[in-house]
Amino acid sequence: MEPRTDGPDQESATDQTFDVIVIGAGAVGENAAGRAAQGGLSVAIVEAELVGGECSYWACMPSKALLRSSQALRAARGVAGAAGAVTGDLDVAAVLNRRDSFTSGWKDKGQVDWLEGAGIQLVRGQGRLTGPKQVSVTAADGSATTITARHAVTLATGSAAAIPEVPGLHESHPWTSREGTSAQSVPKSLAIIGGGVVAAELATAYAGLGSRVTVLARSGLLRGMEPFAGELVGEALESQGVELRLHTAPERVTRAGEEVRLETSDGETLVVQEVLVATGRTPRTGDLGLETVGLEPGSWIETDDTMQVPGFDWLYAVGDVTHRALLTHQGKYQARAAGDVIVARARGARVDDAPWGAHVATADQRAVPQVTFTDPEVASVGLTAAAAREAGYEIRVVDYELGNVAGAALHADGYAGKARMVVDEQREVILGVTFVGPDVSELLHAATIAVTAEVPLDRLWHAVPAYPTISEIWLRLLESYGRPGS
Repeated sequence: MEPRTDGPDQESATDQTFDVIVIGAGAVGENAAGRAAQGGLSVAIVEAELVGGECSYWACMPSKALLRSSQALRAARGVAGAAGAVTGDLDVAAVLNRRDSFTSGWKDKGQVDWLEGAGIQLVRGQGRLTGPKQVSVTAADGSATTITARHAVTLATGSAAAIPEVPGLHESHPWTSREGTSAQSVPKSLAIIGGGVVAAELATAYAGLGSRVTVLARSGLLRGMEPFAGELVGEALESQGVELRLHTAPERVTRAGEEVRLETSDGETLVVQEVLVATGRTPRTGDLGLETVGLEPGSWIETDDTMQVPGFDWLYAVGDVTHRALLTHQGKYQARAAGDVIVARARGARVDDAPWGAHVATADQRAVPQVTFTDPEVASVGLTAAAAREAGYEIRVVDYELGNVAGAALHADGYAGKARMVVDEQREVILGVTFVGPDVSELLHAATIAVTAEVPLDRLWHAVPAYPTISEIWLRLLESYGRPGS
């Protein structure tokens, strides 16, 4: 679906010089601009598509809207007494309409109104660096405007779906996550190439909407997480009608009309109505003018923990484009740090030495929370057991079956799931936590606090979980570990 940019007419810079210029008006860029504006700086934000970006229109919001209805239906059917009241099937048209409501019909007027209320100048068009603190913006009609920053330029252009070099795949016009989350009809059959979070979530969504879904995952499912996460999600996907072809990849793809044929590495041919590629991301820096300041076009942008690009006292980058943690909430966290840094430095302050560390983004390197909104959900933060060992920690791994917790048993009949706590044995603090089960996303922030704050286990004993809730898993994990120092 092509984006529509029919917002207000406030689309040209009236003042050609600003304290700060942000290129990219997605959720991350909006946060960077908003933080700088709150600090009293004049800010221009440049956007070639829709204000609000990937998360608002083609990722977080629409994908979760697509997932929620079938998840709620399965939840109702999993509780005796409620199950008998569920007599109909999913209303697919209503699901798509609800999804559209969360994207505002792919119109960005509400987001533009927010910029105006925050005192941030929107400049529509493709922004490119032309030199230190200078940005050229090419509008849709081809006209160009040059704007200059007094203090800083922040790059927040995000990432795009990477399409692998498989013969015939590009020519077959595959879906990416954008088409997957914005489709106005549901294909009868869908092949998904990839085994990561996007692949698993969209497989869940389209299976729930009635598609016959096949997943081709060359490296397995949810690789990089605790192994049991991929195993439990895989079992659930198969129970929802998804065909999993693990350790299998497409070798040739051809499209003939409404039919796509995939010749796979296991010697079989798969015929589907649509194919969706979810094999990773690539930085949107190819047309950003990086070469004008000595950086490599098309590359990820390295930053320090203040989100400043090394070697440039005026250039910052936040969000996916940095490759630090490709998650909206982490990008917004980086943006808040960068905005505060820019304001402080504009006033001559030495933010690097701030004792409270408020201006430094470090949580995106050691305590990243993430939810995979499959059914069951996967909620994790910090290091997996394998990553902790590789980092040289002496660890103990504590596992517990979530279904044995009273609150989980009440939550759903036959509740099945698993929790893992990875403990640094020398310091007796938690390095990582993973939960797999229905609705475990709501458990995650407690784990994030425990990992980020490095709360000692002997203090966690005093954080008493309410009974009967699924949060009682914390008590069970601590009991399984035993009293610290014992």
